Amino acid sequence: MPPIAMLLSVLVAILHLWFLVLEMALWTKPLGLKTFRMSPEKAQTTRVLAANQGLYNGFLAAGLLWGALLLKDLRVAAFFLICVVVAGAYGAATVSRRILWIQAAPAALALVCLVANV
Repeated sequence: MPPIAMLLSVLVAILHLWFLVLEMALWTKPLGLKTFRMSPEKAQTTRVLAANQGLYNGFLAAGLLWGALLLKDLRVAAFFLICVVVAGAYGAATVSRRILWIQAAPAALALVCLVANV
């Protein structure tokens, strides 16, 4: 696997592990409230949904790490990067444009490096 693509894939995985922590453990805490711009009441009523979302982010991180570090397989890494780009684009269209830059753009950059064999 190309070194820059591998590095970027691992960074995207680390981002998704952070999303897991934010959504599963910090959702109703001050950092979670500030990050997601929510009231304590809204956070409390949506915490189970957020935890579910965090779990999915953890699976994306696991897939990226599996493809990039363990298998060093371009196809596996590309699949999970595409999943992240699609999830980020959907989130940007339905929730907040910030998601495009925070989630989709880094994955798209890693995917470009992977395809360009960089």
